[in-house]
Amino acid sequence: MVEIGKINSLRVTREVEFGFYLDGEEKGEILLPRKLASNACRVDEPLDVFIYLDSEERLVATTQTPHVCVGEFALLRVSAIEDVGAFMDWGLSKELLVPFREQRLKLSVGRSYITRAYLDERSNRIVGSTKLDRFLGLEPCGYKPDEAVDLLIAQRTDLGYKAIVNDAYWGVLYHNEVFQRLDVGQALVGYVKKVRDDGKIDLLLEKPGYEKIGGIAGMILDLLKENGGFLPITAKTSPDEIHARFGVSKKNYKKALGSVYKQRLVSIDSDGIRLTKS
Repeated sequence: MVEIGKINSLRVTREVEFGFYLDGEEKGEILLPRKLASNACRVDEPLDVFIYLDSEERLVATTQTPHVCVGEFALLRVSAIEDVGAFMDWGLSKELLVPFREQRLKLSVGRSYITRAYLDERSNRIVGSTKLDRFLGLEPCGYKPDEAVDLLIAQRTDLGYKAIVNDAYWGVLYHNEVFQRLDVGQALVGYVKKVRDDGKIDLLLEKPGYEKIGGIAGMILDLLKENGGFLPITAKTSPDEIHARFGVSKKNYKKALGSVYKQRLVSIDSDGIRLTKS
């Protein structure tokens, strides 16, 4: 079944002067204009294409890959504001419209916003929305602690970072548990810490457990293991020595140490830090 707004694998049925026709099954033949085709087009062979409606409301295909498909979120830049709304650069020659009614705040040319692409049921056209809440948390969350999930960083807040989880839910990464730079629009893998009563998800970037911890926290644990489970680093250790050992500031070291301490992987004693688990 051909899905508008998504990548489909369709068979090339014939070649004409202006492009190729693809087998759209119940939707009939779909044109792939030559200017939107790649060199991989071969008659009778399958081809991955993105399907959308052209300006005359005809199904059309392209081998170009958009920055976002229907049902997904991405950080998109506003290229123009017209009478009908804002047009976003989403990687295709035909830009993505975000109607004024779908703008949470007034959008500005040149700025980028987290945008959801969806299929408008009335027009069958792909449009965008920056009103993210109405697309998230619509079903009960069945995630379990430690489960790996795909994240899209959507906003920095006083608590930490709001992230979109698997294009379906809101989640939060707290500042005191983040040991790397994060940017709005950044996609990365995270882990479920817990699901709260309000349906939102507390997240981690590092899976709990010694062998899964990376970044600065992982470096601390690795050095402890290499040194028999003990390092003579205390609150009085100079920032220069911290930087020499770990290549980071003392502030970031203390945040990472606090993370593994909360997981009871280390003890903090008067003479240094010790591994409590192998």
